[in-house]
Amino acid sequence: MKKAIHYINQFFGGIGGEDKADFQPVLKEGVVGPGMAFNTAMKNVQITHTIICGDNYMGSNKDDAVKEIMELIKDIDFDFFIAGPAFQAGRYGVACGNICQAIKEKYGVPVVTSMNVENPGVEMFKKDMPIFEGGNSAASMKKDAEKVAKYVDKIATGEALGSAEENGYFPRGVRHQVWLDSKVSAARRGVDMLIKKLAGEEFVTELPIPKKDVVPVATPIKDLKKAKIAILTTGGIVPVDNPDRIQSASATRWGRYDISKMEALKSGEFKTIHAGFDPAAADADPNVIVPLDAMKNLLKKGVYGELHDYFYSTVGTGTTQAEASRMGREMIEFLKADQVDGVIMVST
Repeated sequence: MKKAIHYINQFFGGIGGEDKADFQPVLKEGVVGPGMAFNTAMKNVQITHTIICGDNYMGSNKDDAVKEIMELIKDIDFDFFIAGPAFQAGRYGVACGNICQAIKEKYGVPVVTSMNVENPGVEMFKKDMPIFEGGNSAASMKKDAEKVAKYVDKIATGEALGSAEENGYFPRGVRHQVWLDSKVSAARRGVDMLIKKLAGEEFVTELPIPKKDVVPVATPIKDLKKAKIAILTTGGIVPVDNPDRIQSASATRWGRYDISKMEALKSGEFKTIHAGFDPAAADADPNVIVPLDAMKNLLKKGVYGELHDYFYSTVGTGTTQAEASRMGREMIEFLKADQVDGVIMVST
């Protein structure tokens, strides 16, 4: 039986939520939380140890976190390294990618993880390791674990792995020569596809070209001293009663709030409803997310010409690219109508 080490964050490790996101790495013997789903699904590999680390700790102290984890596992014999599943949780996905990459470089063992397509970790790490396409929440835990388990078992038994599409992980841009059972030549297959295309019939290319959503760089503001600037945040700062009922995660709503007569945002009048970080600091001083006080100070110094009367707010954690694009387009209509020249987008 082959052995694996499993990496999970503080939430799935049972340590706590955002209040424990700075939790330093610890090593547990055996399985914890999601590891049970993997051990149930895998026939030739078993998780023997589990690493638990807070998302913020890995995100803010990557080098230290990796060193600490390497020290924890230095005397452990293992054949595989599994991380997650991270679902749609961005910081968790990036953490899984970072530690998998480090383990792969140091130990040379197979590393695998699972994320939702909307997780930023996919684009960051899909060329470095197999990242299996997972659901957007823990509701898909069993299904996601089974996909990974099947692939890990294949490696353990020396079975032919097949393509990314066959296994269910995101394509890595790696092309292998494959001998087809049909014996049909590439030239014949190419002509067949062309005929189908000309006839308006469906066909599947053998060489898909990746589509990139390239956003052109905006034209620079010519004269900042005459420019009208607006503030936009995905940090979830809203009036305390959250009048637009913006969701704490996977947002589909946004708000526009009047700051024309304010010098700073006041605690007790504004708060954050963001579910992806500890809200204590932002609730105590909302200006750490929406820097109205700093913007007013720069305005008095003449750094820019005018501050827009409203700031715009939504929540980024778990929000799909499609919803974010839609909300952005809706905000733009207001910004254009008010002749805003530039936007400072602040996150967390």
